[in-house]
Amino acid sequence: MLTRRQILTTALATPMIGAPAIVSAQRWFAAYPFALGVTSGDPAADGFVIWTKLAPQPFEPHGGMPMTPLPVKWDVASDDRFKTIVASGDAIARPEVGHSVHVEVTGLQPDRPYWYRFTLGSDQSPRGRARTLPLASASPVALKFGVAGCQNYEDGLFTAFRHLAREEDLAFVYHYGDFIYEYKQRGPDHDKDGLPVPQVRQHIGQDCFDLADYRLRYAQYLSDHDLQAARAQHTWFPTFDDHEVENNWVGDANWKNVPAEIFRLRRQAGLQAWYEYMPVRAAMLPRNGIITDMYREARFGDLLSIDFLDTRSFRSDQPCDDGFKPYCTGIDDPKAQVISPQEESWLARNLARGQTKWNCVAQQVMMMSLDRRRYADEKQKIYNLDSWAGYAAQRNRLLAKMRGLDNVVVLTGDEHQNFAGLLESEGKPVAVEFVSTSIASGGDGSDLRTGSDVMMQNSPELKFINDQRGYLVCDVTPDAWTTRFRVMDQVSTPGGTISTRASITVPRGQPSLSIA
Repeated sequence: MLTRRQILTTALATPMIGAPAIVSAQRWFAAYPFALGVTSGDPAADGFVIWTKLAPQPFEPHGGMPMTPLPVKWDVASDDRFKTIVASGDAIARPEVGHSVHVEVTGLQPDRPYWYRFTLGSDQSPRGRARTLPLASASPVALKFGVAGCQNYEDGLFTAFRHLAREEDLAFVYHYGDFIYEYKQRGPDHDKDGLPVPQVRQHIGQDCFDLADYRLRYAQYLSDHDLQAARAQHTWFPTFDDHEVENNWVGDANWKNVPAEIFRLRRQAGLQAWYEYMPVRAAMLPRNGIITDMYREARFGDLLSIDFLDTRSFRSDQPCDDGFKPYCTGIDDPKAQVISPQEESWLARNLARGQTKWNCVAQQVMMMSLDRRRYADEKQKIYNLDSWAGYAAQRNRLLAKMRGLDNVVVLTGDEHQNFAGLLESEGKPVAVEFVSTSIASGGDGSDLRTGSDVMMQNSPELKFINDQRGYLVCDVTPDAWTTRFRVMDQVSTPGGTISTRASITVPRGQPSLSIA
């Protein structure tokens, strides 16, 4: 274990660090350095990433840390009391990445839980739990995992994460993005009578533009202990959507029409902060302002293959100036894309391999092309142009690749509602899509939004809709996939309870839905 003297010696040994560094280190050492918790992610059959970030004063510049690299000890054990340490070492928390620590642990046994912790001086982090994946050659008889995302801090409490932490036997959690929201504190909300009411909570800081802004926002979100609990209890596959940078950004384009070379600076800051706070591998460190390896694959033996997509970094600008609008010719642009040609080819190859009983496409924006009309006097079909519905050519190509597989399930977020429905190619179902609601974005909600019946009537492929907060739990066997929609009764005040709103089953070999 490192002593205080050893840590201060490390700080003093760094070039260009003098007496001020001693004062900073002393002030830092008086506070708990693991205030933002621990988590694990990107599991493989022989290991996973374990993460922490030194931030004794999370809302201060640089988290209250001295601007010098510091060594952090880590341990992985096969039991929760750490009687049997199976891997250990030292990692360097560097100021260039906000004193975050990403340890890629290897050499572990497949398909089993492990426990991990970090130590700095006399301080020890909370204990985390992680799990490895089965070998690719294994034949698992069951898999259970969670799906969550969209957690606007101002809209509601993160109580759903506390319930997610208590879900037993989850192999992992897929986070589809919108981990933070980049907005500054907004004005008051209004009740049903039009009277002003405060937000549930308030953002600190301005709109996020530079790295310090994004770091502060992540620190605020991760100061929530319900979120910390879920991150410590489960292993995560994180991806990002738009609010990690800016609402509805795609590629080099943003809705404020900032020049591309200027917007790239903001994107670089947002993606660096995302990397710093997520349990991901070094391959996902932003390079030249972008994360080139965000799309990736995971295998759960011969039961399930999951392809995690990146639907933001390489997307062309939304047609018709974005939004919810009637048809325009830009929807049929043959050159428009949600994912890059390289990512499209990679996904098509993975789907065609046929090595697993189920194929899962885990991504961010709805693939169903729904009719978004909610009122009887709306005459023209309305499209969500920030979804795959705005990119018909590539969407049609991808759905055509799913024809005949009869084992594809698409997982989606972004909508702040629960949806379940069919994906069709040439009028025939080829896959099922489950859309997970938000953790907090949208507030308490209700069972159905106004006009949901109109939307269901106009969209025959849509089979289920719900407007409460929560997450998904997916139970997968060789013969069936069942998704449970876990919903909160409210998120505006503490003590919200969780229940299962619906359980929807997909039989393998038949893209259809059975709702219970």
